[in-house]
Amino acid sequence: MIEALRGLGYSTATALADIIDNSIAANATSVDLTFVWNGRQSSVRIQDDGHGMTAAELDSAMRLGEKNPLDRRAESDLGRFGLGLKTASFSQCRRLTVATVGADGLQCLRWDLDVLAASRDDGWRLLEGPDDSAAALVSDFGTHGKGTLVLWEVLDRIVTDGFKEQDFLNLIDQVERHLAMVFHRYLEGPRPLLRLRIGGKAIAPWDPFLNGHPAKPWHSPPASPPGMRGVEVECHVLPHKDRLSAKEYESAQGPDGWTAQQGFYVYRNRRLLVAGSWLGLGQGRGWTKDEAHRLARIRLDIPNSADEAWKIDIRKSTARPPVEIRAWLAKLADDTRARARRAFAMRGQTPRTRNGEEVSQVWHSQQFSGGMRYRIDQTHPAVRAVLDDAKGLAPQVLAMLRVIEETVPVQRIWIDTAEQRETPRTGFAGEPPAAVMDVLKVMYRNMVRFKGMSPAVARSKLLLAEPFQNYPELVATLPDDFTEQEAKQ
Repeated sequence: MIEALRGLGYSTATALADIIDNSIAANATSVDLTFVWNGRQSSVRIQDDGHGMTAAELDSAMRLGEKNPLDRRAESDLGRFGLGLKTASFSQCRRLTVATVGADGLQCLRWDLDVLAASRDDGWRLLEGPDDSAAALVSDFGTHGKGTLVLWEVLDRIVTDGFKEQDFLNLIDQVERHLAMVFHRYLEGPRPLLRLRIGGKAIAPWDPFLNGHPAKPWHSPPASPPGMRGVEVECHVLPHKDRLSAKEYESAQGPDGWTAQQGFYVYRNRRLLVAGSWLGLGQGRGWTKDEAHRLARIRLDIPNSADEAWKIDIRKSTARPPVEIRAWLAKLADDTRARARRAFAMRGQTPRTRNGEEVSQVWHSQQFSGGMRYRIDQTHPAVRAVLDDAKGLAPQVLAMLRVIEETVPVQRIWIDTAEQRETPRTGFAGEPPAAVMDVLKVMYRNMVRFKGMSPAVARSKLLLAEPFQNYPELVATLPDDFTEQEAKQ
């Protein structure tokens, strides 16, 4: 049975998170992880300053399924099945030693799967005390006033054939990123609930929602579904890449990248269970993760009393919304996805308005029986100016616009967006101000000298025309009078 339980699917990072859950349940304020590289004799240890356990409590903690998952738990309890310590540890190592300093002093028990396999006819053999290899470590730990030490040895699922020291170091980086995400709400703030360290170095929290960032285009107030106590949802649209520094962009993408990290973030007692998933919501087979919605992230909090309703698994890595709130969640998510799609398409820029008027956009989308198509708005000031001046050439100009409409490289844009992980550059992005000014001057002269508009009206109309709404400082510099040379151009 033990060998079968080793295949539950834990990674080293998720296994360690399960161990830290026990430390939090023991009211620990500090947890230290130590990775020791020594080839096949490498080890990992987790030490906390929680209240520790008595001999009876340690004996119970080392037994599989000692607690009934149907029992009512304390609101702060992060466990459920009574298996986490053992299954998480066995998924990574063959020798598990737990030492604890509680009300009755130092206690130590261990499981050794090799001993268990050799003595299968003698039943389950839970061993007292550490192996000789850990005797000094446990003795030193016994001088602490309280706390628990978990030691993994014989790391057969980690140190496999060909596994080198650099692989071990890479593994530590992966663990750090995962723990920074899973426990970020415990690690945040000037007085965090928990301090996590790896090799003495503090783990900084990773906030998936960039709370407080001035470039965030939108987030919703917290909301709860009717009649479901303890469930709370908060929707977020993150800033576009253009609104973030290179360092912020790299950090905000998370352990698995922008596209993979979109969706719901399900928390149970502030501990992250699911990091980016649409939870099977959406029409048909459900929404999939794509580039257009990469900026959408939704915080979803549930209480530990709802584990059964939400189908929480042993590894605490999956969750399924109850049927009665799926429609409610889908509606919130659909709105968030639409907002994220707009922010992504516009690179985080919010269309300006002036006196309640919307900005005139050059391209409009049209839904028809065959799908979606894109048309140029002939009322846009730049387009209208050309058509008004074309006179006898108007049919040729209209034909040219139609050819442009019918040859928009939609497929190429989509492929480039997916491959480059960003939207194509438009709106004079990356162009010097002089290039924008050259176009502005042509349109402005047309409006003032040939359309009879006053300079103030012309500037106002330019501020309501895409993409010039993003360049108010350039529009403001357009002169009231033209020089003789400018008038002739």
